[in-house]
Amino acid sequence: MMGALKTGEWLTHDRVRRIVVICLIVSLASLVLLFATAHGTLDWKGRPIGTDYSEVYAAGRMAWDGAAANVWDWPTHFKVQQGLHHSRTVDLYGWHYPPPFLFVAMAIASLPYIAGLVVWQAATLGPFTLMIRRITGRRDTWLFVLAAPVTLICLTHGHNGFLTGLLLGGGLMLLDRRPFAAGLLFGCLVYKPQFALLIPLLLLVTLNWRAILGAALSSLGLVALTFAMWGWDVWQAFFDSLPLTRHVVIEQGRTGWHKIMSAFSFIRSWGGSIAFAYAVQALVTTTAIAITLWLARSARPALRNAAVSAAVLLSTPYVLDYDFVALGLGIAWLWRDGEEHGFGPWERTLLAFAWVAPLFARAVAEHTLIPVGWLSAVTILALALLRSSAFRASPSRRSRAASAP
Repeated sequence: MMGALKTGEWLTHDRVRRIVVICLIVSLASLVLLFATAHGTLDWKGRPIGTDYSEVYAAGRMAWDGAAANVWDWPTHFKVQQGLHHSRTVDLYGWHYPPPFLFVAMAIASLPYIAGLVVWQAATLGPFTLMIRRITGRRDTWLFVLAAPVTLICLTHGHNGFLTGLLLGGGLMLLDRRPFAAGLLFGCLVYKPQFALLIPLLLLVTLNWRAILGAALSSLGLVALTFAMWGWDVWQAFFDSLPLTRHVVIEQGRTGWHKIMSAFSFIRSWGGSIAFAYAVQALVTTTAIAITLWLARSARPALRNAAVSAAVLLSTPYVLDYDFVALGLGIAWLWRDGEEHGFGPWERTLLAFAWVAPLFARAVAEHTLIPVGWLSAVTILALALLRSSAFRASPSRRSRAASAP
């Protein structure tokens, strides 16, 4: 068994396809059950359908009603959510996004609640699936994307994981061929700034000035639009909310330590102090960024891109399992690189682990305190690094160099 795991021989085409089809059937059945047992906008447990989507839709309605600056006031936002679902027992889903994301919220809230959820997820999942297919070059990629456990998690939360993956993945795909367009996509990640920490450093270390220009134009353009639409008030409200968000959501873990897939979170779940958790997170962030920037200067684009997809997750103290849609990019790039240059020991098995990890990451973290989700991101970053080193030093490459005229 260990030999099969090491070589990846157990991942035969027929076996993988059966596993993926089973996962897809379970996912579809879960979604059908969710809507079949719902009452209005609430599921059978009284939770909003789409859970976190509730905060986005409520924020959009508030913006349409001329109360955009009140979105960051938790009690006011909560009352809107309660009214939206006609329930006083519904949970609070806080809004922590910068003002540019209000444009997305308003677009969604222009439709009825359920219709907005379906359109929002379909409009981002579809293009994301096509992008992954282009990365892998496989016609059956759509099956692996739709059946991925993280896809179901993102759908049931009504979250922005597919949009984030599109912007990040699209930017990385275009970075070498059309850097200005890549920068435009990167700049749109201003709505999720904790994921954009690495991107400016990546562009600077590669001296990609056209991409930097594109990122500056799109990010500053979105900020300018928020000023034109709502003035300074929304930014003041956003900045005023940050200390409470940091204290309650990040440092106290109101979301649940088992749901947050960061180094900071697992240190806190183990009983570590806030200061120690920040110190460990700083070490992880620095290491992940340093490795990625080194690969950006020395490795194949596929390995650089895989490292970026993992590092954006590792470099923030607040990242949840639905955000790991972005890690699917890294899995796709590493799989394509393996097909082109060969797989090393354990690599195919570890890629399979990263694909399936979101299925049980929360449960394992909650009951054993083992940070499976975080380890899956570490796995992708480590594989990108090891493949780079192994490829440069591989005997086959040395043989080709020696035989070259």
